[in-house]
Amino acid sequence: MNKIARFILFDILKNKTIILYTVLLFIISWSVLGLESNFTKATLSLLNIVLLVVPLMSVIFSTIYVYNSSQFVELLLSQPVPRSKVWFNIFLGLSTALVLAFLLGCGIPILLYSSIETGMSLIITGCFLSVIFTSLAMLAAIFSRDRAKGIGIAIFLWIFFAIIYDGILLVLIFQFADYPIEGIMATLTAINPIGLSRIFVLLQLDVAAMLGYAGAVFQQVFGSGGGMGISLVILSAWAIVPFVWSLIKFNRKNL
Repeated sequence: MNKIARFILFDILKNKTIILYTVLLFIISWSVLGLESNFTKATLSLLNIVLLVVPLMSVIFSTIYVYNSSQFVELLLSQPVPRSKVWFNIFLGLSTALVLAFLLGCGIPILLYSSIETGMSLIITGCFLSVIFTSLAMLAAIFSRDRAKGIGIAIFLWIFFAIIYDGILLVLIFQFADYPIEGIMATLTAINPIGLSRIFVLLQLDVAAMLGYAGAVFQQVFGSGGGMGISLVILSAWAIVPFVWSLIKFNRKNL
């Protein structure tokens, strides 16, 4: 890891917000998995918490950190350091810190109480969501110099993917219920990283009824094994594409 990324990583790990975030995740995970005797129900409960809390924390914290680091970024750019290297190391430090916080908070209880397959799928999902929403946060921050507007964009992205998108899919299902739209629904499901993460974990559990219409279609089109492989590829694209877009804008931006 580069010196810049290491400095950012250790700086974030000392942040009280990240420490509190890790402790809360640990308490919640330990409570849900340790006190619930039904393994499937406990996993589903923790999954719902992870799908809401991890993206929200990642997108808000990352956006605020990027804005607070503006003077630090300008100092680095005054040195003979390429812009792309600076931006990449900020992303690397942020995403690594948030992934470590998630692994310490949720990873230990999950490994102790969950089965290997389901536990690993939940851990992979949390890590991907941390990186994806860090990437989206950096894209939101580079779009606007105004801190309030940038944070507003970041929060809207979380609300859209966590709440609004499922409502849009539901409307489409009712409107076009008489047409063969299985393939289209499977494609639309992949556009939402939170919905795709949910399906990725549920494919490991014998809870077909919990998949919902979009998830059932996704399983029908791709199958469990193929569906999980495709999910990982798409989640990787969600982590890479927004960051590359933000990097292009950062390289062109007049600071």
